[in-house]
Amino acid sequence: MFNISENVAFIRNKITEIAPGRKVSFVAVTKTFSTDCIEEALRAGITDIGESKIQEALPKFDVLSNNKVFKDAKKHFIGHLQSNKAKKAVLNFDLIQSLDSIGLAGDINRHAGEINKIQECLIELKISDENTKYGVSASAVNEIFDYCKNSCLNIKIRGIMAIAPYFENKEEVRPYFKSAKDVFSELQNRCGEKTFEILSMGMSGDFDIALQEGANMVRIGSALFGERIYDK
Repeated sequence: MFNISENVAFIRNKITEIAPGRKVSFVAVTKTFSTDCIEEALRAGITDIGESKIQEALPKFDVLSNNKVFKDAKKHFIGHLQSNKAKKAVLNFDLIQSLDSIGLAGDINRHAGEINKIQECLIELKISDENTKYGVSASAVNEIFDYCKNSCLNIKIRGIMAIAPYFENKEEVRPYFKSAKDVFSELQNRCGEKTFEILSMGMSGDFDIALQEGANMVRIGSALFGERIYDK
């Protein structure tokens, strides 16, 4: 059985070793894992948790609702977000990492306005050719950013998120992270906004490469909690 506390310490040390002096957010991806695992991670110092399905996350959030540490933790929605789930995402998540269309931005903005919330979002950049991956092209990242800046008073774009393809030799993922960093840096320089600062990329199998290429937020699940068991 995985020792979550030891894994948290190991990953934090690895982050410090690879990116000394850089502020890096470590998001514990808790999808498919139990509330007991989440509580253990929180006790070990995790302050950010990520879920990818609204219907899975909300029952766990209800169970943990009386846990003060959980209440204070930042909740990240990291999965593909359908427009009909946008309201629940706005109500329950601090950062939506998967904004991938102007239409979705309009829905998020409307629902956030209804509760007087400024919803923080990342634009999901597609850097993989895989059909199973979501996200938008580099040019669309700019279009969505400009739309939100000009038309969405209740959205704050904090940066971009990217998911690289899987390779047996993880070194092959490096150019994909480089391309994401280039898109991020270009938009950061163009927009000139200090709050546009998050580059979320890198997961359990490749976060070290992502950090080397400039990530300042990594999303780690199986390296923290063990292999996932999915329902058939």
